[in-house]
Amino acid sequence: MTETLAAVVNKPGAPFSLERITLDEPRPDEVVVRLAAAGLCHTDLTVRDGHLPFPLPGVLGHEGAGVVERVGSWVGRVRPGDHVVLTFTSCGTCGTCRGGHPAYCASWLPLNLLGGTRGDGTATLRRGGDPGSNGLGGNGLGGNGLGCHFFGQSSFATHALVDERSVVRVPADVPLTTLAPFGCGIQTGVGAVLNVLRPRPGSTIAVFGTGAVGLAALMAAVLGPVRQVIAVDRLAPRLALARKLGATAVVDAAEEDTAAALVELTDGLGVDCALETTGHPGVLRTAIDALAPRGEVAVIGAPPMGTEVAVDVNGMLPGRRITGVTLGDSEPEQLIPLMVALHQQGRLPVDQLIRTYPFARIEEAAADMTAGTTIKPVLTFEDA
Repeated sequence: MTETLAAVVNKPGAPFSLERITLDEPRPDEVVVRLAAAGLCHTDLTVRDGHLPFPLPGVLGHEGAGVVERVGSWVGRVRPGDHVVLTFTSCGTCGTCRGGHPAYCASWLPLNLLGGTRGDGTATLRRGGDPGSNGLGGNGLGGNGLGCHFFGQSSFATHALVDERSVVRVPADVPLTTLAPFGCGIQTGVGAVLNVLRPRPGSTIAVFGTGAVGLAALMAAVLGPVRQVIAVDRLAPRLALARKLGATAVVDAAEEDTAAALVELTDGLGVDCALETTGHPGVLRTAIDALAPRGEVAVIGAPPMGTEVAVDVNGMLPGRRITGVTLGDSEPEQLIPLMVALHQQGRLPVDQLIRTYPFARIEEAAADMTAGTTIKPVLTFEDA
């Protein structure tokens, strides 16, 4: 058993509470990772606040990065001492996994977001040294009633017991504080552009929302042969950063009519590609209406469950498309190494989005992200 310090959410809306927990022994296909850093994502806060039904009390965190300490007997992709980025898990056997689309795994929701246990209902961790139960607790959770296995990792802790399919080896000379967000936020934005929208040469792309996902998408768009990259937001400092990162134009939605501005910027033609990252249904409708014929909007932002958006059906007939995107429709073993290489070349400057916080200041990091003063908080564990 491995004892570790974790940030536990004890009930919906409660703050993160630092507590001692115990990891289960790794199974043949699992890896024990000593965390160096973990990104904080809006999904973590959405679950903490009770807006997604992950079982609480539980341990969240799904943008971990660290060093492998132990591996199960079947694990072949990493070994002790390797530096790794942690990402989502998947079954590896369903049709979408075999087809190279593990983000759309048939078991994605229970394995990553809603289950709170391994796929077979057993726990990866329990509170403190209490032997608890290695199966389902009385409230439907794993060992001693603690939700775990969040995105196959639960990385808001000094150690994580991780599915092998959640582990991607990375070079040891790149700071893990920079690479941690690659597991979700950066992967989502970059993948949405490279894997889903695939903008054609000379096309125009609009990014609605310049948080970590939106700015990652913007950086990916700048890599391609596009004519215009337009950033839309309500926060002037973020729009200034978008320009610094390569946006050819920005729209301040707090000061301008977004729809009219996009018409003017595109000479009335509309945008060929759009990404909606805010989760606001009104913004999504604006993005849809801004599309050129045969244009496509990638829907990334997640509003509350059951949210609906009215669409002008006749407006869709000229080949316009709306595509939902999870985690950039990526195969992490392929996309994460590519993103690391781009970062090493100076072409994916994600460090400009990051502010680090000691693990003990996780509540401060969450408050700063909610307030919009920090784009991507990354927790560090050297003093934990």
